[in-house]
Amino acid sequence: MTDRKPIPELLDRIDARQSALADEAEQTRTRIDELTARLRELDEAIDHLRITRKTLLALADEDAAEPAPPSPTLPAIPGHPAYQQILTVFADAGRPLRARDLCEALDLPIVSKHTENIRSKLKRLVSRGILVETEPGLFTQPRP
Repeated sequence: MTDRKPIPELLDRIDARQSALADEAEQTRTRIDELTARLRELDEAIDHLRITRKTLLALADEDAAEPAPPSPTLPAIPGHPAYQQILTVFADAGRPLRARDLCEALDLPIVSKHTENIRSKLKRLVSRGILVETEPGLFTQPRP
């Protein structure tokens, strides 16, 4: 006669192993979600650096050109780099833009958080006379 484990004991071991694997799978899914979020953050940071690099190169090209005489009536641009990026997009586009258009041009996700943030920056540029709002939500550079 051979010594065999009863079937119920084997089923209990299978259930325990299945439960352990299910727990491990859930932990792995959670880690994947965390890594996916981190990857999104890194991609956004890379995009911001790419835009900043493009802006700096454009500024360097402008500086290499013959400097225009300073104008005492030029309004001060806010110090945050995002404002320079916005103005660079306007210079490249050469047409009126909406906040959504700028989000697309700056490679930002089209979500309320980003469009409202861009819209507030556009309104600030309007209040300083750097941009004009030709109709509600449509912004452009003023004509000289």
